[in-house]
Amino acid sequence: SGVAWNESQHCRLLVPEQLQLCRRHLEMMPSIVRAARRTQELCQQSFADMRWNCSSIQRAPSFGPELLTGTREAAFVHALAAAAVAQGIARSCASGELPLCSCGPGPSEPPAPGSRWGGCGDNLSHGLQLGAAFTDGSARAGPGGTPGLRAVNRHNGAVGRAVLSDSLDTRCKCHGVSGSCSVKTCWKGLPDLGEIASDLKSRYLAALKVTHRLVGPRKQLIPKEGDARPVTEMDLVYLINSPDYCTPNPQLGSLGTQDRPCNRSSVGSGSCDLLCCGRGYNTYTEEVQERCHCRYRWCCSVVCRRCRRSLERHVCK
Repeated sequence: SGVAWNESQHCRLLVPEQLQLCRRHLEMMPSIVRAARRTQELCQQSFADMRWNCSSIQRAPSFGPELLTGTREAAFVHALAAAAVAQGIARSCASGELPLCSCGPGPSEPPAPGSRWGGCGDNLSHGLQLGAAFTDGSARAGPGGTPGLRAVNRHNGAVGRAVLSDSLDTRCKCHGVSGSCSVKTCWKGLPDLGEIASDLKSRYLAALKVTHRLVGPRKQLIPKEGDARPVTEMDLVYLINSPDYCTPNPQLGSLGTQDRPCNRSSVGSGSCDLLCCGRGYNTYTEEVQERCHCRYRWCCSVVCRRCRRSLERHVCK
């Protein structure tokens, strides 16, 4: 992202649906690259203690089968990437990085008592518009993708952007004598993407399995199970069940959990019972050095000793 984008050298690496957008908006591409990197980082953080730990996202854009076949995991990645791109563009507009957009429009509702609208809000509308054009272009152009898979990817991208839109809130800065906050200047801003990832993780856990079926004059995504609730615009959806990710299976995109560190005292997804899939775990002890007995020395430094202690670690068999 620190290198100026070149129309012929860089844009041609994208799928055809994104190529034209790249050529028209070269200045936007560093924001998209940063969004892609943030998506990778947050996906791995969100799933660090689960059997599928999102490590395969590092191979992007050469995804493995679990991210190319309409799984629950693919739903999360598509939604988070869509939100990240839209947020990145919205913030780049507000920071003055992009020449064709600036601050978001001022809110239509009156400000709260003692406050006024001002500042420079994130340009959510511009981020949503260009973000949808870019990420939906990728969803339409998936290699070998079926109409059902493309519909699922577009739906999940829209969910990511909808969650981002709902997160827009009011930020304020105080003014007044000695910080008395007699007047506040307020604007609309987006939260850190980590909050969006947390929301989408909850939707991942409650995702609906769907099928792409003709309903009336057009095909729609409807629940695979007849008694399931209808699909809403805020539901993540998937087409096929995921593997259990317990053992390596390249055809399914499973890396297995052997040699993964686990938490023996936990009862959650990172516990040795769940993460090791019943195979058990090995325990070993290692010694670490760390700073200890620190004290402040006038003026102005902190002096510490070096202490050794033993750590017990557990690793899946």
